[in-house]
Amino acid sequence: QVQLVESGGGSVQAGGSLRLSCAASGNTYSSYCMGWFRQAPGKEREGVATIYTGGGRAYYADSVKGRFTIFQDTAKNTVYLQMNSLQPEDTARYYCAAVSGNCYTPHPGAYKFWGQGTQVSVSS
Repeated sequence: QVQLVESGGGSVQAGGSLRLSCAASGNTYSSYCMGWFRQAPGKEREGVATIYTGGGRAYYADSVKGRFTIFQDTAKNTVYLQMNSLQPEDTARYYCAAVSGNCYTPHPGAYKFWGQGTQVSVSS
């Protein structure tokens, strides 16, 4: 069992930056696929970025490539999402999620553990 707590959301203007944090607790000695997802009003939840805590290449959705970076601090059991050049279309509630083992898919249905989410709002 893993508990996830997100933080770092807020409101910014277009072109601004935010860094989201996802602190994991519980069974953190195992390796997990950690992901960031987002859901805008009236839209389905989508995978934004994933990273395997055991190492390896990260995955990014095409819409965020070159602007967002996912990275981890293993000593703090925390995964981050650095978001640069934010645009109004990035406005959504952002969730951190995890599933044991390597990353095979960014589909939200594959992830077992979820945080409560943090709101990101980008104004034009």
